[in-house]
Amino acid sequence: MSGLVIKSTGSSYVVYFKDGKTLECHVKGNFRIRGIRSTSPVAVGDYVEVNTLPDGTNWITDIAERRNYIIRRSTNLSKESHILAANLDQVLLLVTISHPVTSTTFIDRFLATAEAYRVPTVLLFNKVDLLDEEEQTYLQTLCRIYEAMGYTTVSLSARNLTDTLEQFAALRRLLKGKVTLLSGNSGVGKSTLLNAVFGETLTRTGIISSAHDKGMHTTTFSEMYPLPFDNEDHSGWVIDTPGIKGFGAVAMEKEEVAHYFRDIFRVGRNCKYGNCLHTGEPGCAVYQAVVDGEIATSRYESYLSLLGDCEERKYR
Repeated sequence: MSGLVIKSTGSSYVVYFKDGKTLECHVKGNFRIRGIRSTSPVAVGDYVEVNTLPDGTNWITDIAERRNYIIRRSTNLSKESHILAANLDQVLLLVTISHPVTSTTFIDRFLATAEAYRVPTVLLFNKVDLLDEEEQTYLQTLCRIYEAMGYTTVSLSARNLTDTLEQFAALRRLLKGKVTLLSGNSGVGKSTLLNAVFGETLTRTGIISSAHDKGMHTTTFSEMYPLPFDNEDHSGWVIDTPGIKGFGAVAMEKEEVAHYFRDIFRVGRNCKYGNCLHTGEPGCAVYQAVVDGEIATSRYESYLSLLGDCEERKYR
């Protein structure tokens, strides 16, 4: 039987079938290590084949080829990577200017990973109702930086979303008919946004740690929800993932990193040398663009940080 993986619990998977039935399935040990160096050989969003044994247990026997996925360096040192989700139409990356602060390094690392694996990304700036005047100015600056590269940015307050019909309608249009991965640091409001979209408490909303102004984890495993917008046969899906702290480079060569930074790649074609890494080489157009303010310093610093990961193979 062919089905769609809609939930991962680490030890088992929930698979959805076209007739609306779901089954809890397992993966055999030899399948886990069969050429897949990952903590998650099966990911939410995967299309899989399932075989039910006479004893009633269900086993995933094969995975269909993925058209894309989002992957990050695993904190499990025995593995190389962790696949967050597969077969995506887009990622909605939730970020916050404050309460907690999402660093531009995290944003840029995520965007570079999404570029590498061909996943379109929308930046959603949440909790804008909490920003003071200085923070509002910073938000506008970030929106200009990323929009200039062709990224879509959306600013809203998830906790007040249902009270703002225009914002709510815009979000529905953004999600409808697509498989969307919802991601971001802990505490940025993923659960609150999901609850607003679905009109019910699908997930537990968390609190912000006053000691560190960071979110408390409320989602333990990835899960996929069908959108409730109309009576169509699932007008789209949203995948909720645990909050993540950082992104390490996965399977990137240092010569490739600039390809995944849209602004740096565009300007880098004007460098004197074709193999320029933009780290101070003579005639580097990228470095000059940073000096001239054509490329944001934060973007260049993020590029150098990710380049350092590739050279040293370290996790950040």
